[in-house]
Amino acid sequence: MAAKSPELRILAAVRAIPRGQVAGYGEVAERAGLPGRARLAARVLSQNSDPKLPWYRVLRSDGRIAFPEGSAGFREQSQRLRAEGVMVVNGRVKRAKPERNLDEAIWGPGQD
Repeated sequence: MAAKSPELRILAAVRAIPRGQVAGYGEVAERAGLPGRARLAARVLSQNSDPKLPWYRVLRSDGRIAFPEGSAGFREQSQRLRAEGVMVVNGRVKRAKPERNLDEAIWGPGQD
């Protein structure tokens, strides 16, 4: 079986984001097995033509919508996220920071 291209892996990772949830470009790249390739994920999404792809579930790492505020893309992404129950305030989705490792997932952030 031939390996999937990076582009197909990114699109599959976007399709796997559950309804009502979001992910950052870097998270999408990592889930696709391409750590550190957030810009590639953004480029692949910008060139996508599949109307069924849930592209709007992908945000910047700080939870902001990447489109310029007030643009048609910004409004569409905000509306689609809200329709799925995601709270968007001032173009940002507040998210919990993902745990860095298993210890943080179980015990919480370290006490450096």
